[in-house]
Amino acid sequence: MKKIQIILSLIVLLAISFSCKDYLDVKPQGIVGDAELSTPQNIDGFVISAYAQLANDHYTIPNLLWPYGDLRAGDSYKGGDGPADISIFHAFEVFSTIQPDMSAYAPSVLGDINNKKWERQFVGISRANLALARLKSMTEAEYPLKTRRMAEMRFLRGHYYFDLKILYNSIPWFDEDASASEIEAISNVKYTSNELWDKIAEDFKYAAEILPESQLEIGRPNMFTAKAYLAKVMLYQAYEQDENYNVININTEKLSQVVDLVNEVTASGQYGLMPDFAENFLYEFENGKESVWSIQRSHQDGTLTGNLDFSAMLSGPMSNEYGCCWFHIPSQNLVNAFKTDASGLPLFDSYNQSDLNLSTNNVDSRLSHTIALPGHPWKYEPQLIYTIKDWTRRPDIYGNYSSLKENVSPDCECFERIAPFMSSSKNTILIRYADVLLWKAEALIELNQLDQAKDIINQVRQRAANSTDRLYDSLGVKLANYKIGLYTSFPDKEYARKALRWERRLELAEEGIRFFDLVRWGIAKETLDQYFASEKSKRTYLVDASFVKGKNEFLPIPQQQIILSKGLYKQNKGY
Repeated sequence: MKKIQIILSLIVLLAISFSCKDYLDVKPQGIVGDAELSTPQNIDGFVISAYAQLANDHYTIPNLLWPYGDLRAGDSYKGGDGPADISIFHAFEVFSTIQPDMSAYAPSVLGDINNKKWERQFVGISRANLALARLKSMTEAEYPLKTRRMAEMRFLRGHYYFDLKILYNSIPWFDEDASASEIEAISNVKYTSNELWDKIAEDFKYAAEILPESQLEIGRPNMFTAKAYLAKVMLYQAYEQDENYNVININTEKLSQVVDLVNEVTASGQYGLMPDFAENFLYEFENGKESVWSIQRSHQDGTLTGNLDFSAMLSGPMSNEYGCCWFHIPSQNLVNAFKTDASGLPLFDSYNQSDLNLSTNNVDSRLSHTIALPGHPWKYEPQLIYTIKDWTRRPDIYGNYSSLKENVSPDCECFERIAPFMSSSKNTILIRYADVLLWKAEALIELNQLDQAKDIINQVRQRAANSTDRLYDSLGVKLANYKIGLYTSFPDKEYARKALRWERRLELAEEGIRFFDLVRWGIAKETLDQYFASEKSKRTYLVDASFVKGKNEFLPIPQQQIILSKGLYKQNKGY
């Protein structure tokens, strides 16, 4: 998909209204009708337009959900030049100032970022629905790829709805058959949470039944991509919650389906763990066997800026090689979580009693792949050393670290400057095989199959233990005392849960996932209360941070959307 030109100019204006009578008196030269639009060439344009929305993100509204999944989980600080720099992200981080109308939190050029995220997801849904409607109007003889492309569009629609569901919970749902008037009459509370999950799951089920086992064009989902995403939906749906987002039941039937679906993905032979953890986050290894589904980025493709990774555009450090803007800063709490004991296992209860000291602490090797530490090489470049003085922006507020996974080496052929920012054409991984494996381990634990879950977690840990070949300085000295041990047993379900949840935090750190895990498990309140209690003494800007249970698990429905719906949409609880 990288080399497909994005056709966004396919559908021009079907009708134009002017206020000047002279223009109204001009006889139209022609119109574009259904017959002209419903051709094989133009159908491809509709399909590509739906794909294009994946990469049509902005640095303030990224499709890698780091402001929503990392800032709100205690894994990251906002960063930048202080709390007022894109202050809506500060609101996400501290919770206490989140409002339904957040247009005042950013300059007019940015507007209400919460509302814009809602809008952009529905643009993706509308594009998928428009493509589906056009596809349905054609026969297989006219367009031989009709059935396959319909499955792809339903997969994309499912993805856009999934993100809306985990962000806002109460959302309007409609498909390609809904008319404009019907859409206007659909409330965001028409469907229960479980009914919404069923709707989203149906799109992935359809895609899984129709899509081929593999696709020639990289970036298009296949049967197993759809089955993996369906497993993700089932996992979320399995945690049944009350109105205050307390888990009141864990649906074992759904979890059994998760296990079966992941088994099918594994049995396909198409996916596996990369030998070195680092390879998931290096341009030269993109679309490797661990990438189940990724946003395909590009540059120098004949367009103005290409499909550059705008999701990571704020994450660059302040060194001469980059210059801006030092957002998405790993928290001290996250850094401390990588410490291990003498046997190489996590320090579940004592990890945060003191801050990491590389001279005395053993650490999980994923620390050095995930977080830039002062005095260490940047992105495996021994001659390029990360320093507090030259690379950070406001260490007095946000500490001394930087996020590594989404960043690239300035020497990468994928690197590109768009002054004053910089970015790259490195893909954005949305589903990684390690994540898929850990879904299965989580399901197995809740199904009381602890030994099988242990083996999966150990598989992920063993890969991490083997991933130290790049972690040396210019003299060949190892950067830290890396020690990762394997679990010999899980004595009970609670211990197994703790091991699984810890593993997900370390393995998927800074990938925009953790907050949604905490909400799914029903432990966001207790986790963030503990985080704020300790972190406030280190980062004083968190002094007013607080999480309200039954409210802050989801963002508010944007006030602008409630106004546009003429009050049909209902606000989320607590706002």
